[in-house]
Amino acid sequence: MRRRTLRSFLALLTVATLPVAAGAQGVPQNLSLGEAIRLARSNSPTYQQFLNDADPAAAEVRASYGALLPSINSSAGLDYTRAGRQTFANQIFQNSSQIGSSYSISASLGISYGQFLAPQRSKAQQRVTEENIALAGVNLVADVSTQYLAVLRAEANVAVVEQQLVRNEEFLAQTRARFQVGRGNMVEVRQAEVAKTSSDVQLLRAKQAVTNAKIELLRRMGLPPETDLDALRLTDAFTLSEPTWDYASLRATAYGENPQIRAADAQQEAAAIGVRSAKSQYLPSFSINTGLRGFTQQSTSVDPLLANALAGAQSQAQNCAFQNAILQRLTSPHPAPNGGIIPDCNAFAGLDASGMALQDEVAQGIRDSNTGWPFGFTTQPWGISFGVSLPIFDGFRRAQTVSAARAAEDDAREAQRARRLEIDGQIQSGLLGVRTAWEAARIADANRAAAADRLTLARQRFEVGSGTALEVSDAQNAVSQAEFDYVAAVYDYHTAVVGLEAAVGRPIR
Repeated sequence: MRRRTLRSFLALLTVATLPVAAGAQGVPQNLSLGEAIRLARSNSPTYQQFLNDADPAAAEVRASYGALLPSINSSAGLDYTRAGRQTFANQIFQNSSQIGSSYSISASLGISYGQFLAPQRSKAQQRVTEENIALAGVNLVADVSTQYLAVLRAEANVAVVEQQLVRNEEFLAQTRARFQVGRGNMVEVRQAEVAKTSSDVQLLRAKQAVTNAKIELLRRMGLPPETDLDALRLTDAFTLSEPTWDYASLRATAYGENPQIRAADAQQEAAAIGVRSAKSQYLPSFSINTGLRGFTQQSTSVDPLLANALAGAQSQAQNCAFQNAILQRLTSPHPAPNGGIIPDCNAFAGLDASGMALQDEVAQGIRDSNTGWPFGFTTQPWGISFGVSLPIFDGFRRAQTVSAARAAEDDAREAQRARRLEIDGQIQSGLLGVRTAWEAARIADANRAAAADRLTLARQRFEVGSGTALEVSDAQNAVSQAEFDYVAAVYDYHTAVVGLEAAVGRPIR
């Protein structure tokens, strides 16, 4: 695989810097594998779904840190009370309509050991998400690369069929020439015509296979087949090279690079933190609360307030006069100054001299106090409270939570081991498949050379009259089949390498 393919593969695995596509992009007529991977990364719907998981995972980490900070709440409101009568202590009061406003700002903070563990667990879960995205990137590269190779294989098959067609056309021309000079017969001509027609049909089917492979490649890239498929050319070439990898080194690389293994490791870490978090329920938790509050209240009309105040003042003046009368009848003077007698009960109660109206300053004070809505708040005293909570008995729910967390940790540990065993098997099987494909390609190459020699001998025998047309036709078919076998072996090798790279989790060539 060429150097730019390697760079594209590594860039795809760096998921933190992957851009999200805003829409489908155009396909260049000359398409390299690196460009195909880049377009797939930007447009593949399946891959975009995995990328969408990154933001919620990061938000979960921020939320876990935010839980360590105080929560602050605020509220504000308006209220209205309709005018009406109220009775209090056998007194009837006529109230006017009232409007009010209020605000509240509160802060609270809960502290527990489980909250301090939450960021670690969220980060572990975020790593799981990131590794799943990386795995989706590895699978995307393998998927696009495999289909890219499928297109090249189909195009190579077209070339094989075209070569066979040329040979059949030459053979047809040769049989016709021999027939015209009396050295051949019509059976040979008809046989050559059938072979040539068969090649024509095979070529049509091979070209259709190329078109279908290109359509599938665009689909895996997340693009519609709106481009000119006949003009689309794949520019990367793949060459055979003897596999020199060994199982131990590939396995060690996979344990450090394969996203599946890293995701299993992060999941096991998150499960271990979950056990500690469950055990933290046996520890006390603390809370702190504080806040500020304020309100306003104002009557829409001050007249009822003045009337109620006048009635109250008059009642107070009457009580004052009644007490003065009692004090004046005492045989012994009251020890208070002036014998406890108030000289002017009207003035004492806030009434004018007539006793029928409030003093001007008292009335004005009532008017002045009936203001402030909606923002002239009367602030309530500030306060703060501390609390501690330690559940003593909760019906064994904490024990159940710890047991479930331990089971989840055990499951994660076994899943981690299972993932390693799975990757071990994939690497071993993939490496064997690559070696087998390499040997098959070498054998197929030797076989096509032998088939070409056989065709040369058959043609020479046919030209001198010692061979038959059937021998030439069989030799041509053998060459064509040998070429097909070689193409299949070559691309089976490259496909096997792509699968092995997916198992390792990174490029290996």
